[in-house]
Amino acid sequence: MKSAEFKPVTRAGNEFRWREADAYLFDIDGTLIVTRDLVHWNALHQAMLEVYGVNATIEGIPYHGKTDLGILRAALARAGVQGAAFDANLPQALEVVCREVQANASGIVADVCPAIHGLLVSLKSAGKLVGVASGNLQSVGWHKIEAAGLRQFFSFGCFSNFCELRAEIFRNAIAEARRQLGRAAKVCFIGDTPEDIRAARAAGAHIIAVGTGTYSYDELQALTPDLCISSCAELI
Repeated sequence: MKSAEFKPVTRAGNEFRWREADAYLFDIDGTLIVTRDLVHWNALHQAMLEVYGVNATIEGIPYHGKTDLGILRAALARAGVQGAAFDANLPQALEVVCREVQANASGIVADVCPAIHGLLVSLKSAGKLVGVASGNLQSVGWHKIEAAGLRQFFSFGCFSNFCELRAEIFRNAIAEARRQLGRAAKVCFIGDTPEDIRAARAAGAHIIAVGTGTYSYDELQALTPDLCISSCAELI
């Protein structure tokens, strides 16, 4: 099958030559896939219950764009667990999240976002380095990607196991891309939240914002990413 041709995309008269990057780093939830299950949700709940003794959920927490560490911190702070009490038990809590997702991975229902498969095929066919930069914990993120049938496209991933801030994850991803490709490698992120845009800016990288998550095109465009699109179909 012939891969789709890369095309520059023009917004408001300004052409962002996104295809000239050497590495492309994707967020997961809302960018690559949308999950229709409670596997990750329940794993976070079980960690809070088992490790902190708090019967809390992430309901009402603005978790889109947050890392797993940040989500747990926000949910537990709302329940009164903060500071040293949170930090001391965090490693155990993260282990529980990973354990629960591993045990229930067969229940992950992941819908691939529009045109993602075609875009990934095009990038790989063009010899680009393709990776993941996600706020998920590593094993959680890979389970979601595997459930969507996309694992073969990604050479590496950077996750939130040791990073609570998304910008730190993005910096680590840039460092890994340049370790593999050289210090002059151009890196472009693809994400669906304002936090992805801010993190890319903080890391000094380009960002394509895509409105396939919970944020609209207009909300993302207001933060002036290098390119804002409704879906990745606009790229191919």
